[in-house]
Amino acid sequence: MTETPHPLYATHSDTLNRALTAIAERGYWSNYPESPSPRVYGEHAAAEGKAAFEALLGRDFPLDQPGAGEPVATEVSPFGVRLDVRYPHANVAALIDAGTAALPAWRDAGPQTRAGVCVEILARLHANIFELAHAVHVTSGQAFVMAFQAGGAHALDRALEAVAYGYAEMTRHPGVAEWEKPAGKGEPLRMTKTFHVVPRGLALVVGCNTFPTWNSYPGLFASLVTGNPVVIKPHPGAVLPLAITVRYARQVLTEAGFDPNLVQLAAEAPGEKLASDLALHPAVKIVDFTGSTEYGDWLEAHARQASVYTEKAGVNTIVVDSTDDFAGMCRNIAFSLTLYSGQMCTTPQNLLIPADGIATEQGHKSFDEVTGGIAAAVGKLTADPARGVEFTGAIVNDGVLDRLDAVTRTGTAVLPSRTVEHPAYPEAVVRTPTVVRLAAEDVQTYGREWFGPISFAVATGSTEESLRIFRETVGRKGALTAAVYSTDEKVLDAMESAAIDVGVHLSCNLTGGVFVNQSAAFSDFHASGANPAANAALTDGAYVANRFRVVQSRRHS
Repeated sequence: MTETPHPLYATHSDTLNRALTAIAERGYWSNYPESPSPRVYGEHAAAEGKAAFEALLGRDFPLDQPGAGEPVATEVSPFGVRLDVRYPHANVAALIDAGTAALPAWRDAGPQTRAGVCVEILARLHANIFELAHAVHVTSGQAFVMAFQAGGAHALDRALEAVAYGYAEMTRHPGVAEWEKPAGKGEPLRMTKTFHVVPRGLALVVGCNTFPTWNSYPGLFASLVTGNPVVIKPHPGAVLPLAITVRYARQVLTEAGFDPNLVQLAAEAPGEKLASDLALHPAVKIVDFTGSTEYGDWLEAHARQASVYTEKAGVNTIVVDSTDDFAGMCRNIAFSLTLYSGQMCTTPQNLLIPADGIATEQGHKSFDEVTGGIAAAVGKLTADPARGVEFTGAIVNDGVLDRLDAVTRTGTAVLPSRTVEHPAYPEAVVRTPTVVRLAAEDVQTYGREWFGPISFAVATGSTEESLRIFRETVGRKGALTAAVYSTDEKVLDAMESAAIDVGVHLSCNLTGGVFVNQSAAFSDFHASGANPAANAALTDGAYVANRFRVVQSRRHS
């Protein structure tokens, strides 16, 4: 049977087709402008979005869900902003029952309708992008412009990318096929075969504190477009961005004639283990998680009834061999270390540099000159507090501060971390990056992840030893990014070969406006699923294809 698409499919078919073209071509394309300029979004959008955000503070969040208990409030802003937003406390049984009841009609609606509704949800979120960006800003500690870009526009692009991949996989084959087999002198055998896209079941998205939307949207929309109701369990420190997301998603679903319980928020009380309770529930068939390696490993081992997609931790590495733009190299690395105080899963941690130094267009540079150049570039970015905090943002939790304290007892600080007073938020916790010198044999220190504004300048015996260390540490712990600086094609080829072997994405000789810890939707894959840092990639066919099954029926024609 052929489903009649919802009118929203026609409304957004051009956007969907453009996204399908983008994932096939892998060139530059973005559907949601990343500049918060009034020239892009209009003169009043910023003020209206901020007012909408402020209207949510200090009150019960307007979300009507089944089984809501006493409201809970768990968020503490890294900037010291008083949030006091109270969310309906989740009841696992009610969430499961409501999501299960919503599934059949959503399944039967078909891929085109689901894609159209999903893109309409993205359009609604985009219309309220300033409200969303303020929520990401105050809960994650990201500077506002970064929150607007990464938490708003880029998150929406990644969501649309997931919708496109899901739609492509669901429509890879026809919905109906006429089958005819010759039967000798008799009449051919004729059958009509119908292929139904059947969702796996309830999906769970476990959000993170640092990138509550960017890391949650791909799983949310990959599951939703393939027919699965979604329960979103936000990090207790960053509930508001996902609560806003759920509210607008439920509005669109209701307006489109579907059960709003296809998308539900699971806010938890302090100390509750709601993610684990949901992840192990027999009705939950898909789990998406971003966060610690320990919990990601636990989910992979214990949520056996579900397909589990994890992005965890790794030791992102830069191999420095030589450069023909020393200043550009230092600036580029410094920006990557400084951006959001290194609180990105893609931030470089280990800088592997020959102890004897490197060749540059300025002549030979010693190890100390290389590390000094990077340190000076970080210092330039952070010297002016008013300007520097727009790069660093604020420290997201006490765990980062604990690691900053612990790292002072490891090696020699090439660049000590500094405390900075935020000119707009007096209670904000701001720290500048630290770079610590270690020897190649100090692998017990640099061979594990130190999440936050912490990196290690590791003095190696040679570039060959740097490549060996890269293979061993990333092979053992994984990584989401890697980079190399070299003027020698043989070194670049050797590094690329090593990156392929350990399954990590590689960037070569970045000296301008492209940075190793940033990835572009529709072109760059985020994580590879090929090393211990993540078991999936954002976004490819494998990320979406296992979220549904094809069930066929056949009848004689």
